[in-house]
Amino acid sequence: MLKQQKKTLIRDLQRSRLIDRRSVVTIGSFDGVHLGHQAILRRVIDQAEQLGSSAVAMTFEPQPQEYFSAQTAPPRLMRLREKIEALLDFGMDTVVCLRFNEALRKLTAEQFVRDVLVGGVNTQHLIVGDDFRFGCDRKGDFQMLVNMGGELGFTVQETQTIEVEQQRISSTLVRQRLEESNFRQVSALLGRPFAITGKVTYGQQLGRKLGFPTANVNLNRFRAPLAGVYAVLVDIEGVGSRLRGAANVGVRPTIGDKVKPILEVHLLNFNQQIYGRRISVEFVHKVRDEKQFASLDDLSASIRDDVTIIEQWFEQTLNP
Repeated sequence: MLKQQKKTLIRDLQRSRLIDRRSVVTIGSFDGVHLGHQAILRRVIDQAEQLGSSAVAMTFEPQPQEYFSAQTAPPRLMRLREKIEALLDFGMDTVVCLRFNEALRKLTAEQFVRDVLVGGVNTQHLIVGDDFRFGCDRKGDFQMLVNMGGELGFTVQETQTIEVEQQRISSTLVRQRLEESNFRQVSALLGRPFAITGKVTYGQQLGRKLGFPTANVNLNRFRAPLAGVYAVLVDIEGVGSRLRGAANVGVRPTIGDKVKPILEVHLLNFNQQIYGRRISVEFVHKVRDEKQFASLDDLSASIRDDVTIIEQWFEQTLNP
């Protein structure tokens, strides 16, 4: 299914000349690139192959909901780099990631169609979800796209809701299941296990001093959709085998600044330097919520208990 073509990321419409053919386009946040998204992407790829066109996914950074309500916007399921990689790996020829700013916000629905869809990415065929709305005037909907497509030379296709176990697949539902630590259903909704990826950075070395060295991934502005202590499976760049680990996601209330989120992973039975390498951390079981301890001794004792619980969980679950 995947096409062996050069993959392209476009961050502004001035570079849209890199799309050297007409395009089959879909638009969305694609947070999580879940099965609902994948069904739409598959249709885009199939249609592009039939028409000899480029398969294009258009998204925005920040996501519109974050632009309008940064404090109340829900946590993302994946960081921007992860999303772009997932879209390209799935088979899209091009990802167009436009900065959602005041200029883009002010575009009317008609301006968006003319300037972005037609003038920007040379749309030949557009595939959108059944609830797609756009434009500062909120006039952009499926019927408007059909009408303007007839005028400007592109066709429009609507997709229906995708369900798993009689539930509409959505990023919101995935977040709810993550909050419940229902990793089995999260995997069913995503079509793959939930994981966070990133580069291992230098930390305070406190974990090593406490006897439990950790691989740290700074999440920066990314607010993870889960928090607490987890059993995890870890893939490390350059290391062939998958490793078991104990992870903490959160703001480290005992020793951190209680603001900047971080992912810390203590790898079981592993003692190599991996600073600067990318790791992928798959979450498989929650042990407890993150909490603040009165002293470092109490924190160390809790980590020891957490690691023991996680080691036992792995032995009972993976080696019954």
